[in-house]
Amino acid sequence: MKRGFYTIMSAQFFSSLADNAIFVAAVELLKSQGAPEWERAALVPMFALFYVVLAPFVGAFADAQPKGKVMFISNAIKVLGCLMMLFGTHPLMAYAVVGLGAAAYSPAKYGILTELLPPSQLVKANGWIEGLTIASIILGVLLGGQLVGHSVSRLLLSFDFPIIDTGINTPPQAAISVLIFVYAVAAWFNTRIPRTGVEMRPMRQDPELSVLRNTLNLLPDFWQCNSRLWTDKLGQISLATTTLFWGVSGNLRYIVLAWSAAALGYSTTQASSLVGVVAIGTAVGAVLASMRMRLDQATSVMPLGIAMGVLVILMNFIGNVWVAAPFLILLGGLGGFLVVPMNALLQHRGHNLMGSGRSIAVQNFNEQACILALGALYSLSTKFGLSAFGAITCFGLVVALAMWLIKRWHRHNTVQHAAELQQLLAQARNDKGH
Repeated sequence: MKRGFYTIMSAQFFSSLADNAIFVAAVELLKSQGAPEWERAALVPMFALFYVVLAPFVGAFADAQPKGKVMFISNAIKVLGCLMMLFGTHPLMAYAVVGLGAAAYSPAKYGILTELLPPSQLVKANGWIEGLTIASIILGVLLGGQLVGHSVSRLLLSFDFPIIDTGINTPPQAAISVLIFVYAVAAWFNTRIPRTGVEMRPMRQDPELSVLRNTLNLLPDFWQCNSRLWTDKLGQISLATTTLFWGVSGNLRYIVLAWSAAALGYSTTQASSLVGVVAIGTAVGAVLASMRMRLDQATSVMPLGIAMGVLVILMNFIGNVWVAAPFLILLGGLGGFLVVPMNALLQHRGHNLMGSGRSIAVQNFNEQACILALGALYSLSTKFGLSAFGAITCFGLVVALAMWLIKRWHRHNTVQHAAELQQLLAQARNDKGH
């Protein structure tokens, strides 16, 4: 791997670490304010909101600017969201601004891989970045849980600045203050990311039109890119699979917190450790996939998605933490092994069809729209009385059924378009040699 790859990994680690810790802090902040359960569940779709709304624009912006600069700006937006949360803005609104920063960050984070590395290293690079992201999720949720816990928060709140009244008086506020500095570390690494030498693709501008009209003109380009991926025989399958995976796993993060409280009587600090356990399994699966899978084998992992759905349903029958921990590791492992080759295949097709930034923006739009839809469904279901166990059953059924349908879709493509698929897979094998 090139030296700049490890700088990207470091920036991604600290940014993702803070993203996951701030989620736990926001849950505890809402809980300390007496917010109802459905508002806490709504944090997940609120984070996804700007991914969906701004998807037509962030990909083009990432392709028009050096990726390190885009990542730096994105982390600054996340810091703004944290400050809003500290100083009185409703946590749901402030957390949406953190999501805005993340939405701008993602196309640059993944897009720079296709600029820096040859196609033959994409699966391996995705294994590294997904594995490190999962490690940051593990440490992030644990960090967030500990920061809002009694011992650490008491120590943080004991610090007092002379003359200045910071207004930080609760454990969640103290946790958010610490996480601002973690984002600052990520921003510093962003400034060290090297230029890749890839020619920028400037956003199309007509000097005779206003800024608003020029911005809105990006919409047709985005929808064309979206349509191009959905009509590509390999792109549509990889996009459907990753969309479903992230739609479910994005909400599973909160569902595990709710399930831990209902089934095990855990506090937020205790429950955060089980979210980390799922992430451990995902990291192991991601690393194994990066070592064993090739780009032309990506579609063979789809049955694992059906197995994931079945395992999610079986969570309802677990009431012991010693059974839950290995079970959640297995669930995460299947997900990690599934998503890494599919992500690599999607990036490869997207880079060839439209450019890395636009491709990742299309991917984010579909995945986050799925997170938003499923998260809104879970939040509304909770508001109208559905228990965590009922929500888990619904999620498991959706995953298993949807993955079965995607598998049949791919089988149909294989029969109807065998020659075209063979040509695309041959291209992937040839790219492996470059």
